[in-house]
Amino acid sequence: METENIVEIKDLYLNFYTYDGVVKALDGVTLNIKKNEILGLVGETGCGKSVTSLSALAIVIPPGNIEKGQIVFHASNKNFDILSLDEKDLTKLRGRYISMIFQEPRAALNPVYTVGEQVAEIYFHHRKEEMINKVLTELEEDLKKASGLKRSIYKRDLSLYKKMLENPKSLSLRIYSKIPILRRFQNRMKKVAKKEIIELLKLLNIADPPRVVDMYPHELSGGMAQRVVIAMAIACNPYMLIADEPTTSLDVTVEAQILYQIKELQKKFNTSILYVTHDLGVVAEICDRVAVMYAGSVVELADVMTFFKNPTHPYAQSLLESIPRPGKKFVSIPGTVPSLVNPPKGCRFYDRCKYALEMCPTTKPKLLEVEKGHYVACHLYGE
Repeated sequence: METENIVEIKDLYLNFYTYDGVVKALDGVTLNIKKNEILGLVGETGCGKSVTSLSALAIVIPPGNIEKGQIVFHASNKNFDILSLDEKDLTKLRGRYISMIFQEPRAALNPVYTVGEQVAEIYFHHRKEEMINKVLTELEEDLKKASGLKRSIYKRDLSLYKKMLENPKSLSLRIYSKIPILRRFQNRMKKVAKKEIIELLKLLNIADPPRVVDMYPHELSGGMAQRVVIAMAIACNPYMLIADEPTTSLDVTVEAQILYQIKELQKKFNTSILYVTHDLGVVAEICDRVAVMYAGSVVELADVMTFFKNPTHPYAQSLLESIPRPGKKFVSIPGTVPSLVNPPKGCRFYDRCKYALEMCPTTKPKLLEVEKGHYVACHLYGE
């Protein structure tokens, strides 16, 4: 039976082993992302949003370690158990099926390569066969019109590209790619990739794409750099896109443009998006559902309309009350986030909660469905 979810994260535990102790960063995170939706993942800084999103790609930076849990990715009528895949299979999956837009675009771009070279790398890694077939079509057309020396060169190139399809590691290809005067046959593939990249940059409303494709990252504005990173992420039309606070370093007008672009791309390609943010205004603007995290756990999961009209978890209620509004008194959340080196055994929000029960410090609440599609982890709504 086909599932409506594209990603299912089940009971995920992740620890960081530091000199100060074991940081229990994720404490049984359970989350599902549906096909063709934008899910907003919100919470305070350090609550585990980015770590959760990176875990979906099995990118856990040492000293982090996933202790237990399951991440299942559904795509192309296949189910991938992300945490059981080896590095070779993960490399095929990343970029092709799941892509990520990172928070700081300039850190995601290599300063010594042009925009075109960096986006082309995605094409050559994941869509090489498609690029070669386009080159073969062009070469066959040129061969019909050519004569003399040109005809023999085209025949040689045609033979080499066919070998590239059949056996990319063949000896003749390795020899040709090492000799500068002979490896020019690859220029055709670079030209085909450049055309594709220019069309992709046009789609993202970048002005003068033929010029931008030959620019270096330091020559781009913040908004242009972020659009290039988005272009790299969507180059293979992935099934799922993870956006980790992609507008944090941008001004308000550029942020609005990028958010509009992400929404339009989601409609065009039917891509599922996990949008990581701490801005509830952005969630209200572009998301279909929202998951609220606190100190390593998902405490509430609901569609956006239900969440803003009827927040159920005490932390979610306090989070919405703390948003500054004209004519309304600002209400902050009392207390501080608990240390994740030695967190409470039960609910991690209990010492800041005005509704805390006797069982809250010792018993961890389960994520339960309180109404259709609305899940809450709180003893107030438990058995």
